[in-house]
Amino acid sequence: LDATRAMADKVREAAQRIFANLPSGGGAPMGALGLGAVGLTGLAYGSANCLFNVEGGHRAVMYHRFGGVQQRVRGEGTHLVLPWFQRPVLYDVRAKPRMIQSLTGSKDLQMVNISLRVLSRPDPGFLPTIYRELGTDYDERVLPSIVNEVLKSVVAQYNASQLITQREAVSQRIRTDLLSRAREFHLELDDVSITHLSFGKEYTAAVEAKQVAQQEAERAKFVVDKAKQEKKSTVIKAQGEAKSAKLIGDAVRDNPGYIQLRRLEAARDVAGTLSKSTNKVYLDTQSLLLNVTDSRDVLLESHTKKK
Repeated sequence: LDATRAMADKVREAAQRIFANLPSGGGAPMGALGLGAVGLTGLAYGSANCLFNVEGGHRAVMYHRFGGVQQRVRGEGTHLVLPWFQRPVLYDVRAKPRMIQSLTGSKDLQMVNISLRVLSRPDPGFLPTIYRELGTDYDERVLPSIVNEVLKSVVAQYNASQLITQREAVSQRIRTDLLSRAREFHLELDDVSITHLSFGKEYTAAVEAKQVAQQEAERAKFVVDKAKQEKKSTVIKAQGEAKSAKLIGDAVRDNPGYIQLRRLEAARDVAGTLSKSTNKVYLDTQSLLLNVTDSRDVLLESHTKKK
């Protein structure tokens, strides 16, 4: 196409030079020569402007000066066009991302700021209708209005807490409603997703205060449970000590040899501890609690008197 334009420019320059060199009067031969130059100039102009290219991912809508917008959509490749009579309008039919923010209110009257990412593209089969009704900036005219409309209608059906806990359901509801609205304008949405969701400062502060209160309540509950467990443990320990004391008392009353047994066990523990020491220690039986014969006679005598 560039080579054709360059050739046409050269032919046009040559024709201009021919016109400049023609004498003011020359009769029929000169007139014929002038008509030939005009024909060459027209041919060069037509050859330079009768072709146009449609790049990959694009489509072309043809506008005719006498017939208006034609219904046939040109695909990718090189196409013929009648100069001056026809004018191609190119459309990018690839999906394009767009971020749209909306400030709306929830069901419990909380202000919510939502950012929505929309991946949209025009329906190639309806490009003539889109050009006739919306023009080439169709996305600027349609997407902001329908996105805000759908967001406000969907968010108003949920509480602020539900927007967080049921985010997937909210996103799916927005996608379904937005697809339905976009098809009315012959637009296809490949993806709709919530990228950001925030609330007002008052609601955020209230949520934080609620979380702190809940944590304090859980902590107080833990302290109460801990105190109850400690009290229960103390009671059980006291009961065990009382029972142990009673058993020891019964054993001492019923069997005087119990005291001697405990003395022997204590002496064994003392001897075992001293045997591990590196120092030399000399102790008598009184220090080692091994003087069991004297105390045994006393205990037997007291037991006999009780009987």
